[in-house]
Amino acid sequence: MLRPVYILTALLLGFSSVATVADTVEVTVRVDKPGAQISRHIYGQFAEHLGRGIYEGVWVGKDSSIANERGFRTDVIDALKNLRIPNIRWPGGCFADEYHWRDGIGPAEKRPVKVNNHWGGVAETNAFGTHEFFDLVEMLGADAYIAGNLGSGSPREMMDWLEYMTADNESSLAKLRRQNGREEPWKVAFWGVGNESWGCGGNMRPEYYADLYRQFATFLKSPDGNRPKKVASGGYNDLTDWTDVLSQIPSNIDGISFHYYTLPTNNWDKKGRSTGFPEREWISHLANTLKIEGHIKNNIAILEKNDPEGKIGLYVDEWGSCYDPEAGRNPGFLYQQNTIRDAVLAAVNLNIFHRYSERVHMANIAQMVNVLQAMILTEEDKMVLTPTYHVFEMFTPFQDSTFIPVEIDSSPEISSGEITIPAISVSAAKGAEGKIHNSMVNLDPRTKHEIKAHFTGFKVNEASGRALSGEQMDSHNSFTAPGVVSPVAISAKSDEGNIHVVLPAKSVVVLTVE
Repeated sequence: MLRPVYILTALLLGFSSVATVADTVEVTVRVDKPGAQISRHIYGQFAEHLGRGIYEGVWVGKDSSIANERGFRTDVIDALKNLRIPNIRWPGGCFADEYHWRDGIGPAEKRPVKVNNHWGGVAETNAFGTHEFFDLVEMLGADAYIAGNLGSGSPREMMDWLEYMTADNESSLAKLRRQNGREEPWKVAFWGVGNESWGCGGNMRPEYYADLYRQFATFLKSPDGNRPKKVASGGYNDLTDWTDVLSQIPSNIDGISFHYYTLPTNNWDKKGRSTGFPEREWISHLANTLKIEGHIKNNIAILEKNDPEGKIGLYVDEWGSCYDPEAGRNPGFLYQQNTIRDAVLAAVNLNIFHRYSERVHMANIAQMVNVLQAMILTEEDKMVLTPTYHVFEMFTPFQDSTFIPVEIDSSPEISSGEITIPAISVSAAKGAEGKIHNSMVNLDPRTKHEIKAHFTGFKVNEASGRALSGEQMDSHNSFTAPGVVSPVAISAKSDEGNIHVVLPAKSVVVLTVE
């Protein structure tokens, strides 16, 4: 039987107890019309040599006073394991197209120190290189997504790096890998041929890049059973010409990347603050992130035209919030606070990726630790889990589940000036165990909304779940108050096969029905 609905207190959920409840929103969960599989790779991560994302984030070195395992922060690794991370994209980002893989192998004390020209002009010690990266993905049970250097590298460099990783013979590069401590080849699941080739990766035209892609990809060879999917560097925002040109490459291409960052103001010169923002920027920020759905639809339309067999996927391998630099920090490090607004934004984006999972084969939030919309923030020996971390943890049941269409009778709306957006975002999926997982997001910063969900082709027995919310629009976790925004239990009730649940204002709810 379903547990009775109860009123969650302001103490538990951190939202105003005087918030009003609007009219009931009716949704239909069409379990009888299942869709495509929601790839676990939609929940991918991104770890670039940027700011404190690698160094001080996941890597502190074996001699650090901070608790570590083979140089990796124990607290961070333990927290990341809870996310069931499917893949990690590395070493960039813009950093990738200036990176030479040979700088990051061999004894750490003999590796060259370079300047990170893209991010802060700081020293890059190369203490974290190929062996350390694969150690990380194996510790986390993740797949490796390598971003190869097309911008300043050569086909020879890229093919040698792949051979170094995957060769199972007696070649010189295989012997070098063994000499450096790794006997068995590594598994490489995905390979990006360049990054943002329209910008920091070379300022190229799509036609020119397409020819380079065909050249580089030709030489990316590895043993049978260990051949990575090849991902071309695609467009961003409302651009579709990159997808159009690249999807006409006849072979040797598995995916095309797409990047989209959300800014509250849509102005890169003055993006907006991560905290202390007005309500109009709550709404404008979410309105801007919702635009990604139109961009994805437009790119998928191009893929359907040029690749009707569905061989090429869309890889949204950089997405998330971007704000003005935090005061007192290196602006090149892209460190920013992470609030309940970011949690709502993350959940809305994931719901969108679910809807287009037939073509969206991967998505990588930017980035994993200490950079942009991070899962985790660290400061010396302290660590804090962000609201976005909690969303990714709550959404783990959606990995490799089956998409279930959801029909919303009529969503309430919220407005600021000329901007109006829907207040409710809902997604559903069926897990391998037969349960129906529902993500319900209330974008309204002030008002609770009740959801009445009807399930077709499924008998409802019981439901349970968790909710994430905050008292303020910028509620966040800090090193002194790490538990301000954390998931708590939420109950629902049944009524003739329907599920009723009240979504707190500015909240993310994941409900499992069985």
